[in-house]
Amino acid sequence: MAIQWYPGHMHKARKEIEEVMPQIDLVIEVLDARIPYSSENPVVSTLRDGKPCIKLLNKSDLADPKVTQDWIEYLEREQGVKAMAITTLHAAQVRKIPDLCRKFVPGRDKLEKDIRTMIMGIPNVGKSTIINTLAGRTIAKTGNEPAVTKIQQRINLKNGIVLSDTPGILWPKVDNEKSSYRLAITGAIKDTAMEYEDVAMFAAEFFLHAYPEAIAERYKLTTLPATDIELLEAIGRKRGALRPGGRIDLHKVSELVLHEFRSGKIGQLSLETPEMAEIEKQEVALKLAQKEAEKQAKEEAEALKRSGKRYK
Repeated sequence: MAIQWYPGHMHKARKEIEEVMPQIDLVIEVLDARIPYSSENPVVSTLRDGKPCIKLLNKSDLADPKVTQDWIEYLEREQGVKAMAITTLHAAQVRKIPDLCRKFVPGRDKLEKDIRTMIMGIPNVGKSTIINTLAGRTIAKTGNEPAVTKIQQRINLKNGIVLSDTPGILWPKVDNEKSSYRLAITGAIKDTAMEYEDVAMFAAEFFLHAYPEAIAERYKLTTLPATDIELLEAIGRKRGALRPGGRIDLHKVSELVLHEFRSGKIGQLSLETPEMAEIEKQEVALKLAQKEAEKQAKEEAEALKRSGKRYK
């Protein structure tokens, strides 16, 4: 898959987080409810170092409600983790977060000390909107383009909670290729860094398998095609995404499908389940172990070669 990764300020951001983390009481991690596994940055669990964590499944209005509930139960199996589905469209849901923080750090009120929290999340997951809602004013810049927050800032919410905002860390390399696709489908990666046709075909294959009724209804298809490319072509014919001579404009229909998924027009769809995540975690672990074994074998072979030359 031709997705380009831009590490940007990641190293600097990580270093800043590591420096501040010892003073933090609680981590708030914002995830995309449609892809809780793929939008969970693996470095966050390392950086938070066992500190309590509230995982906010944002954009839950766009996700499959049943799958979201499965994710909440799955995430809360981890010690010290509380999960909560929200949408920034409903400010009342966001405003419940401070109460949840107080429950997680009990007794702090008696000490008359602020609860120090750090909010983390990949780009374009809605972190800035959550901060602005909690603060009651525009502090963090928002936008549909990934990587809007550039610097770390400290915000006193004036309610016993101090919030440290962090730049959206998008890791420079994703070990699970399927996660790369899902991040692209949801818009976590800049559109200029992806091939629409490639990403849309991945999405189309998943929709055919997981949400055939929603696809058929949205695009008024009486019969569903068997393959991803056939589905995109069928949608292209229905929507008039054609080139001269009546050929399907695959780029145009790919853009259409991805934009309609992101806006929720196809329906409330989730791109992964806890069961899928468990399988993929094992696949990634095996792949990384194999790569490490190959690297070690290569290093040993080179060392042996060098030592052989030395004693000739």
